[in-house]
Amino acid sequence: MTKYIKHIIVCIIIMTALLTGCSSKEDSDVKPADISLSKKYVVGKDIQENDITDFYYTVENINYDAFYQRYRIYVEEGQHVFFHEKRERKNDYGPATQDDTTRIGTITLTDEQWSKIYSYLSDGVVKAREESADSGGTGPWLYLYWTNDKSKYQQFSFDSYDTEVKFEEYCETIASDSDEKDTSPAEQEP
Repeated sequence: MTKYIKHIIVCIIIMTALLTGCSSKEDSDVKPADISLSKKYVVGKDIQENDITDFYYTVENINYDAFYQRYRIYVEEGQHVFFHEKRERKNDYGPATQDDTTRIGTITLTDEQWSKIYSYLSDGVVKAREESADSGGTGPWLYLYWTNDKSKYQQFSFDSYDTEVKFEEYCETIASDSDEKDTSPAEQEP
């Protein structure tokens, strides 16, 4: 009988060791690369003003009264450039195409305009880009490109919804001052 008790105790010890090893294995499935991609960078703290090379703000509705709006702020020859494009397909479904373009324009920002835009980006968070299988959403989709990124961390979110609304309103003001006709800028997709 003692022999059986010893066997049971040994079996319990072995099972406990195996189960502990299995749970450790599950925890170790998180690779170091996955941990590093969960890192977040704060604009103004980790990403400085001069580090920002390109910022995209895109919103689109492919449902009834389809529309597409993009604001892009990028650096070209040491200057901050503001590009905007609006496409509308009233009383119809999308996606809105270039033929539906109702407003488009490009303007070189003044230092004051860039500072104002940067103030809206400040305290926003940049993290690793996540591809989404969701469809039908309107966005906005926000991407901030910056020096030393190595094409990993671009997905941006404002520090608050209020800040995002102020950014949109300010961009609309700049857009109204920069409308052009028959402009086709070299636009790269984020």
